Amino acid sequence: MKKRLLSAIVLSVGLLVAGCGNQGAATSDSSNKSKDSGANSTQPVKIVAVGSTAVQPLVDAAKDQFTADHPNYTISVQGGGSGTGLSQVSDGAVTIGNSDVFAEEKSGVDAAKLVDHRVAVVGMGPVVNKDIGVKNITKQELIDIFTGKTKNWQDLGGKDQEIAVINRPSGSGTRATFEKWGLDGATAIQSQEQDSSGTVRQIVAQTPGAISYLAFSYMDDSTVALSIDDVKPTEENVADNSWKIWSYEHMYTKGQPDDDVKAFLDFMLTDDVQEGVVKELGYLPMTAMKVERDVSGTITKK
Repeated sequence: MKKRLLSAIVLSVGLLVAGCGNQGAATSDSSNKSKDSGANSTQPVKIVAVGSTAVQPLVDAAKDQFTADHPNYTISVQGGGSGTGLSQVSDGAVTIGNSDVFAEEKSGVDAAKLVDHRVAVVGMGPVVNKDIGVKNITKQELIDIFTGKTKNWQDLGGKDQEIAVINRPSGSGTRATFEKWGLDGATAIQSQEQDSSGTVRQIVAQTPGAISYLAFSYMDDSTVALSIDDVKPTEENVADNSWKIWSYEHMYTKGQPDDDVKAFLDFMLTDDVQEGVVKELGYLPMTAMKVERDVSGTITKK
């Protein structure tokens, strides 16, 4: 009888100890989970992304997807141009600086303090008013238009109509990309400037003789996208660098992002985004590129 009582006591103590051990493991697991990023937490997270209007529609659409699953996040996406985005993130005024150009290409920005997160590729090209009657020009003709040497569309086989150049502000990443790869580094003439890609498209569509340039994501049938040297502005031609006017869409952070911000940046590279809104909005997924281009313009095959 005493032996049975003793055995029962030993068994009870063993179960109690085991229970405590399991409770400790559960506590440890819970502690680990509490260290997860804001995407798995209920703590409020605020992100402000400012910069390029060319990348703005993509980040905006991805933000809507992300916050639908993570309501603790408040993500504000604003334009202002690549220069504004890079300077403000460098100053610590915003969480993310959206840019069409490498930070190293912007004067006054300490690129060493910034971390580059490339989330897509955007093609860009010249667009004209639909009544001009021109669909293809040479690269030299494009340069002559934007530097003011060619002033009438009749000289290029179009209608007798004065050319009206619509430009982008000096801080625009779209302008920097267009001048570097479309105009071989030439500076466009002084003309009307518009920061918003949507406004540029509207002005070109409504202004006789107008020409400007847009990201593919803003091109539609309200204007005509010009071919250059018989190469069409298509995603396929961007992917192998046949069409050279393109850039990465960068989302810069000041230093390495914290877990909360990283969760959103990681989401930008998921299949849901890359194969979803990236393609739907006219951008190229990072995986679609057959080449890579560094800040100096050197091309290497992937």
